[in-house]
Amino acid sequence: MPRIVLYQPQIPPNTGNVARTCAATGCELHLIEPLGFTISDRHLRRAGLDYWPWVSLHRHGDLERFQAERLRRGGRLVALSSQAEASYTDFRFLPDDWLLFGRETDGLPNALQASAEARLTIPMACRARDGQGGVRSLNLSVSVGIVLFEALRQIGAAAASDS
Repeated sequence: MPRIVLYQPQIPPNTGNVARTCAATGCELHLIEPLGFTISDRHLRRAGLDYWPWVSLHRHGDLERFQAERLRRGGRLVALSSQAEASYTDFRFLPDDWLLFGRETDGLPNALQASAEARLTIPMACRARDGQGGVRSLNLSVSVGIVLFEALRQIGAAAASDS
């Protein structure tokens, strides 16, 4: 099952909504600290509603600790960025992928993106270019849902064809 990784999330309701999606799909949620809120934040808890007991939540004190855990467990690091060129729809997801999403305000650092095995984007008809007009990015929790459900669709289809 793919794992969702949020790099230093800043907005509690976004993380709560992602947690709810993880609970619904059975996917692990990994949070790389520092966070822009406390885990006990009422907005975080409210967005996750009463689904928190079903979230497989993993907190990593910093990027290095997360990377060590990922290397120990295996799987590809797949970075999602509005700056990437390749579309998530053209990518072949695997069950042990780590789907990495950046901060709401400034995404993923370039060095972290460069360390990923793949860099993907969600195509948008009205994308901002060079800071001029358009939409810079989608909401974090929306982006996670779009990419995760495509990954699950592919993995399910692959599993069905293997039987």
